[in-house]
Parts: sequence; C-alpha cells; structure tokens
Amino acid sequence: MEEKIISEINLDLVFQCKDFSQISNKFQDTQSKLICESSFWEKVFLSWVKALIEKNDYESSKYIYKKKSFSLGLQIINNTEIASLNEKWMNKNRPTDVLSFPIFYNESLSDLEHIELGDIFISLDMAIKQSYEYQHSLYKEMLWLASHGFLHLLGWQHNDDLELDNMLNFQEYLITRLD
Repeated sequence: MEEKIISEINLDLVFQCKDFSQISNKFQDTQSKLICESSFWEKVFLSWVKALIEKNDYESSKYIYKKKSFSLGLQIINNTEIASLNEKWMNKNRPTDVLSFPIFYNESLSDLEHIELGDIFISLDMAIKQSYEYQHSLYKEMLWLASHGFLHLLGWQHNDDLELDNMLNFQEYLITRLD
C-alpha cells in the first residue's frame, strides 16, 4: 500500500536557467549539460521527495509525509543576481552558492494535499568555482547545492556543528538515491 502512495506523487517545478553561453565550455560532459534541463530537475526533486517518504522517518519529512502533490521553484542564476538576493533578504553583501526561501514554517498545512515548498536559487558561477575547488564535477556540485537548498525548504537548519553534520549526511543520502 505504501508503494502505491509513493507512486502517485506529483511534483510541479518552476524552473529557470539563465543563458550561460559565455561559459558553455564548462558543460562538456553529458551530465553537466543536464543541469539546465527542467525535466532533469523534476526527476531529481521527485526522487528526493520519494526518498524522504520511503525513509519513513517522520522527523525528516514531517511537512511532506503522506502528501501527494508538491511544487517548488529552482532558478540557476549568476553571482550578480544571487548577491543581490543575498543582500536584500539575508543582509549579506556578497554572492553565495545557494539560497532557499521556504513557503511554510509550521504544520498548519497538514490538511492540504498540495504543498508549495518554496524557491531555491543557485549561483552557477559559484558552483563552477566550487567544483574546481573540491575537485569534482559541476554536475555533482549542482546536486549538492540543490539538495542543500531542498532540505532548507523542508525546515532543516544548521545552527551548530551537529545540525550541519546531520544535514550534510542527509544530503549525501539523497544524492546516492539518484544512482
């Protein structure tokens, strides 16, 4: 019965990827080319929602547990745009790699079947820089940043080292579910 519920989950993604033709040489491999495709991200986020529900850990998925329909926004932008958002909403005058803006903060939405999770903004400039810094692919870095933003939409925080370790470990879990 649980498998039937999981298979009926719908996800609507509002996706936008800016024109990055000036840095298109960073998209040489097939996987990296996927990061600007809406259908790719729909599959990723749907997989993560299903992974959370299948994990059957109410604390990890309290906002999405037993829900059937979700929506969220993902925009891949540049450093200038993310710096502007970071200053406006976080009072930090610098670019960052990912920003998340959750829609809900409490369980008052528990009776709704459709849940709007919020919006994630990822700086492709920062993702490219960090992929070089951490010596892994742009594809892996984008998944890492998207999973981090996604968990923030679900209420995860990292106010101390323990919370950060738990969040990073859960990001790894979500990413391995894609393999």
